[in-house]
Amino acid sequence: MAVPVNKEELIKAITLNYSKLKKELITIPSELTSIKELEGHSKGTVMSINNLLSYLIGWGELVLKWIYKKEQGLPVSFPEEGYKWNELGKLAQKFYIDYQNYNYLELNTKLDKIVTDIINIINSKSNQDLYEIAWYEKWTLGRMIQFNTSSPYTNARARIRKWKKENDIKD
Repeated sequence: MAVPVNKEELIKAITLNYSKLKKELITIPSELTSIKELEGHSKGTVMSINNLLSYLIGWGELVLKWIYKKEQGLPVSFPEEGYKWNELGKLAQKFYIDYQNYNYLELNTKLDKIVTDIINIINSKSNQDLYEIAWYEKWTLGRMIQFNTSSPYTNARARIRKWKKENDIKD
């Protein structure tokens, strides 16, 4: 799918990519979700399915936080307070720790809610708000949302499909 350039395409990309990811997630036995066998977000690391969900949740929550703070006129630390853009591997590790006490079902439920919240925010915005105004440096709000939702959902699905194939897990 091409990079979304308007509100309708953004909603479609998030909805489609998330629905494809969910189809993969529902076929994973929960007892396998905490085993660290997937390539991690930092070079030379491994992660579990639960870590991968934690990563997606962490980024989704950051998107919501950025939007909320901007709307309140508060300063926003991008990507997150205490992290620089060249430290995303460390940020991924933080997300794994943040959600380490959640089980697979809870992580799925939390991610579902975040995706719904983000789509609701997109629906509340005009196309101009999303794609015609620089929101962070040169990036529009729509692009910042897409970078941290639909694109990572596609990447996560590919990681899961590779892991399922390596472990002979059928759909």
